[in-house]
Amino acid sequence: MRELEAQVAQLLGRLQALEAQWAQDSTTSSQPPSTDKPWAPKSERQKTGRSSGAQRGHVGKTLKMAEHVDEVVTLPLTGHCACGHAWESVHAQGQVARQVHDLPELRLQVTEYRADVKVCPGCRHRQHAPFPDHVPGQVQYGPRVHGLAVYLNASHFVPLERTSEILEALCGARPSDGTIVLNLRLAADRLVDFETQLKAALLQQPVLHADETGSKVNGKLQWMHVVSCAQLTLYGHHAQRGFAALEAMNVLPQFEGFLMHDAWSTYFKLSAKHALCGAHLLRELRGLAEHHAQVWAGELRDALRLVYHQQKDGTITPELVEAFEHRFDALLDAGLKANPPAPPVPGRRGRTKQTPGRNLALRCQQHRLAVLRFLHDEGVPFDNNQAERDIRPWCVKRKVSGGFRSEEGAQHFARIRSYISTLQKQGMNVWHGLVSVFRGDVIMPSFCC
Repeated sequence: MRELEAQVAQLLGRLQALEAQWAQDSTTSSQPPSTDKPWAPKSERQKTGRSSGAQRGHVGKTLKMAEHVDEVVTLPLTGHCACGHAWESVHAQGQVARQVHDLPELRLQVTEYRADVKVCPGCRHRQHAPFPDHVPGQVQYGPRVHGLAVYLNASHFVPLERTSEILEALCGARPSDGTIVLNLRLAADRLVDFETQLKAALLQQPVLHADETGSKVNGKLQWMHVVSCAQLTLYGHHAQRGFAALEAMNVLPQFEGFLMHDAWSTYFKLSAKHALCGAHLLRELRGLAEHHAQVWAGELRDALRLVYHQQKDGTITPELVEAFEHRFDALLDAGLKANPPAPPVPGRRGRTKQTPGRNLALRCQQHRLAVLRFLHDEGVPFDNNQAERDIRPWCVKRKVSGGFRSEEGAQHFARIRSYISTLQKQGMNVWHGLVSVFRGDVIMPSFCC
């Protein structure tokens, strides 16, 4: 009888675990929103009572009349007035203007460089004038064509063949896949100095955000890592997810400020001061409350949301912080009592697998200071949304144009994306930046953030 009861309890536990796993979505786990079921997920945002759309005081954007125009088309008034008088005989008293903003007809502009050839009358040495550095061959594309190819492929993730098709449709140039790959390699080589200065600037930041996501190279799983702040972004592609990748990027092992992350164990090997993402914690607590009937998790989630919004609104006080911390500790104790240690499995070596509730409660106790860092250190945010936003383009790239053909190509792509993302964050024109790379005078962002 006892054996049957033990088997039933074991089967019920497995059933509950499977049901919880099936019900996971982006609101109850770290899964991306793209994996959610067709129905809309719940939002963590609190209701404000305001209607949707632009709010009062929002500055709208509209197309405005240009002060300087390229072409003026005069429209004379002809015909007759309703009274029968001919308009041609009437002097115009003024004009009403309307403007059409459009692209000019795109075509390749071919510039031919003709170098003088001279023969020395003394030694009969034949010499021609030197060509500019950007004209190494007899026929080549210019920096704008190269810049546009890289812009389409690296900024908007257009695959190589479709990039060629777009260039042919727009301006009649159809570079091969190999030419575009060479453009990416050349751009990456010329951005080495940018990456060096970027790493040095990141080390001076008080708070950094870190995250990682999968990236395929020839069908094999590798990893794209990001280290960023509000004004700077560094991407690094590596075959491993672990500490070797962080060492290759050469930033976080030397960083001594606050590092915001999602509690991945490798980050705790760093000497930085750790801060854990509150948004991840809220999702995990929701999953425990909704799918595992963990009452303490729901209460802790409500308390954490309340103190976060109090801090965000500026209504937090030291007394409220102290009261929350007492409740935080009490609820974690309740979580451990509700999830006692699982007994060792006979014949199985190693640590015994614990319930999700116990694992989360233990993690929050072990890294209590990192979880509550946002309440005590000014400038440390509640969540890791900065890194989440910076890593999201790689998920888009993975869906739109797939993986990479080589590790070298992935690393080149990562350096170019670091440059693009940093320019975007600082409000600089990405197109002008990429063209400057191929002109040899790279436009640098500000590294004093």
